[in-house]
Amino acid sequence: MDRLYYMLSVVVGLLLACGGKPAPVPAEDSMVLTSPDFENGGPIPKLYTADGEDVSPALEWDKVPEGTKGFALLCQDPDAPIGTFVHWVIFNIPDSVRMLKQGVARKPVLDNGTVQGVNGFRVVGYKGPAPPRGKPHHYYFRLYALDKKLDLDSKAGAKRLQDAIKGYILAQAELMGTYKR
Repeated sequence: MDRLYYMLSVVVGLLLACGGKPAPVPAEDSMVLTSPDFENGGPIPKLYTADGEDVSPALEWDKVPEGTKGFALLCQDPDAPIGTFVHWVIFNIPDSVRMLKQGVARKPVLDNGTVQGVNGFRVVGYKGPAPPRGKPHHYYFRLYALDKKLDLDSKAGAKRLQDAIKGYILAQAELMGTYKR
């Protein structure tokens, strides 16, 4: 009987720690974002940084939900001394696309209609990690499956994109890489 009370107290404690609800378990069929160039949580190779060729890494995604009309992607560094710094704003990626190749051209509109917005460097396209010397910084690539095409142009930055996708996100996937000088 004591063992039963102990087990119940553990379960109740866990429920209370989670706000009274069980902690969410990621669904097996959740959208997934990966890169052949670095592992989730691993270091981003120099090639994709300001210390290298500063080209975008290849990104691939799978398990896209039904009803997806397009994708948006942000790459941000929350460890920047001035607050979260934006390295890439890209959206209206067609719903049929499941990857971005390495070295996406730095132009406002790609051949397939994908639009790139303004990053924290105030330029269009990807600009890789360039942290100050010291601790490693974390770079989050967040992909959003959306149920509508966005009415934004290449002058849009992260804030405008985040405002525009509210209420239209069907799924989200994240890939994080680190870089240190």
